[in-house]
Amino acid sequence: MPSNKSVSDAPIFQFTNCRILRNSQLQREDLWVREGKILNPEKLFFDEKGFADIQLDCKDSIIAPGFIDVQINGGFGVDFSLATDDFKSGINLVSQKILSHGVTSFCPTLVTSPPSVYHKVLPQISVRNGGAHGAGVLGAHLEGPFISREKKGAHPEHCLRTFESGAFQDLLATYGALDCIRIVTLAPEMKRSGEVIEELTKRGICVSLGHSVANLSQAEEAVQHGATFITHLFNAMLPFHHRDPGIVGLLTSDKIPTGRRVFYGMISDGIHTNPAALRIAHRAHPKGMVLVTDAIAGMGLAPGRHTLGQQVIEIDGLNTYIAGTKTLSGSVATMDTCVRHFLEATGCTVETALEAASLHPAQLLGIEHKKGTLDYDSDADFLMLDDSLHVQATYIAAEETQQILKVLRSHKAPFVKKRQVMNRVLGDYRFKMAEERKKAEKADIRCIYRHRVSP
Repeated sequence: MPSNKSVSDAPIFQFTNCRILRNSQLQREDLWVREGKILNPEKLFFDEKGFADIQLDCKDSIIAPGFIDVQINGGFGVDFSLATDDFKSGINLVSQKILSHGVTSFCPTLVTSPPSVYHKVLPQISVRNGGAHGAGVLGAHLEGPFISREKKGAHPEHCLRTFESGAFQDLLATYGALDCIRIVTLAPEMKRSGEVIEELTKRGICVSLGHSVANLSQAEEAVQHGATFITHLFNAMLPFHHRDPGIVGLLTSDKIPTGRRVFYGMISDGIHTNPAALRIAHRAHPKGMVLVTDAIAGMGLAPGRHTLGQQVIEIDGLNTYIAGTKTLSGSVATMDTCVRHFLEATGCTVETALEAASLHPAQLLGIEHKKGTLDYDSDADFLMLDDSLHVQATYIAAEETQQILKVLRSHKAPFVKKRQVMNRVLGDYRFKMAEERKKAEKADIRCIYRHRVSP
């Protein structure tokens, strides 16, 4: 068999002794990775005559696609709805911290804010791949300000807006630019919302329905115009009623266009949604469930007072309220916690729980060909989990880092130095045994960055 150098300059990783989530089933297979992509081993063996440079024993762990959080307002002291001078450093901090909770891609979310905030913050959000710096950024989720006053929740009333004068032009004037926007949450009962939805979807922007008093027919009309998502189902919308189920009725509506699927976000934190409501939603429309954290700046911090845009938020245990009220305002849950709670509350399969945080959000955003799966040629963003779905390690495809390569490929650099570099950049990497160390020294390790979490 020829040297892998005749196949590719990049090393080939083989993850063994694992159960891979593929095609909605945990399958006992090896996972092959090269240059940040999932490899088809048959093509590698028979077409390229290649083999593994580095083998990693996963010790019977579950390997699943990385989680995708499409609604996260901040965390670890960072509020995405505050126009600070060091906004980018805040994005970077959250990107790095959420890796340990299994999130490999996310949509930084801004709640209802003055136009000046959008104009300052949005130009600082750039779509980017994940890597050593942290999780990838898929684009911004703008939740408001075109929402209902009656269902504003924690959104500041004085910043709410309508479409009545200029429709789509009002939206453009408010946001300033649409370049980095991936999702917009709006209330479909607003006048001229239909034309706004059409304009947004023409530009590839996902429209979500939320913070709304819409009835079912208004929600169905919005879907006809192109809306495909519901923001935190059951929260900040009319409650289900047997004569008019409102937006909730979209889960079983017979007026969804052929070939279209409506997805819905759920905050599975044990606070926002009763376990019975989780079960009802899941059993009514299992393929549409998208787990979101709706996390605020206080995620990862001690209880106390924090911000959510223009509001002061008080954290009491796992509850987050507008200070001085009992109005819920986001959560402090992490995505891995939401996945475990969903699994426990609904009694669903492990595969179903994992796909609600990976495959389904990828399908919502139309990126399932590269994210949210472990299909061949997809991005190698994946997790190693134990049977109780605690994240053991997060792997994420990344660009080449010359300094890391220089040290790792050097025959002169002592092993202690190489381990220090890996620990500094990737966390507690836990290098393998002597034979794997020899392979690592000759390998061009540039396709995978591993962020290790203490068990």
